[in-house]
Amino acid sequence: MSLIKLDYERVTDILTGFIKQEIEKAGFKKVILGLSGGIDSAVVVYLAVKALGKENVHVVMMPYKASSQSSLDDAMKCIDDLGISYEKCEITQMVDSYFEQFPDASNLRKGNKMARERMSTLYDLSSYYTSLVIGTSNKTELLLGYGTQFGDLASALNPIGDLYKTHIWELARHLNVPSSIIDKKPSADLWEGQSDEQDFGFSYEMADNILYQLVERHLRKDEVIALGYPEEVVVKIITMIKRNQYKRTLPIIAKISSRSIGSDFLYPRDWGL
Repeated sequence: MSLIKLDYERVTDILTGFIKQEIEKAGFKKVILGLSGGIDSAVVVYLAVKALGKENVHVVMMPYKASSQSSLDDAMKCIDDLGISYEKCEITQMVDSYFEQFPDASNLRKGNKMARERMSTLYDLSSYYTSLVIGTSNKTELLLGYGTQFGDLASALNPIGDLYKTHIWELARHLNVPSSIIDKKPSADLWEGQSDEQDFGFSYEMADNILYQLVERHLRKDEVIALGYPEEVVVKIITMIKRNQYKRTLPIIAKISSRSIGSDFLYPRDWGL
């Protein structure tokens, strides 16, 4: 049994309702997000405009010097199609000035710094525009830990965090996201030639189908392997899920008092509004 098909009209209704309700619960009207030219942020911006109207959605393009021009071009296609406000904030100077102290830093360190620099920029601008940061991480990325803690994984709310990457592609088609975004190879665009699936060592399609067996169907490792999936990929995915659990939780607070945040003090965030 492979990943289930979804009713994307219904999914759109649920997610736009979620965005509108959660934004209003928190006492806001507007959202802000980083628009990379990739499919995840494109899907989120199309959903946000449907939910809140174009006047309440602002996007920021935050290229580094190694970012591809095609990514910026794809981001502009979304902006022009939706008629939303935007700005461009280069992060090259901030990142490079930091790594002057660490000339031997790896691409991974640089990539993590870029992700956190972008989120720092978004949160500064969210205050300026009185808006909430809306997230763009899908379920596949969240389960595999394919993101930077307090970087691209940070947000006030995330409408696509329960959709696998395969679902994102289908939802993008339903929302009429530009085809150049849907058809290109997924990449975080952190350095030249980088791609998500190359980093993984397996395709999103395989990852999603294995994750579906493990997470949705509650199958054990041996049961998933018996379905015909490569053992080394199944083991790697299980390891990634376990290793990256800390990215999916709030900071763990040591318990001293009778009512500790996260264990006893559990009011929903809108309890007092």
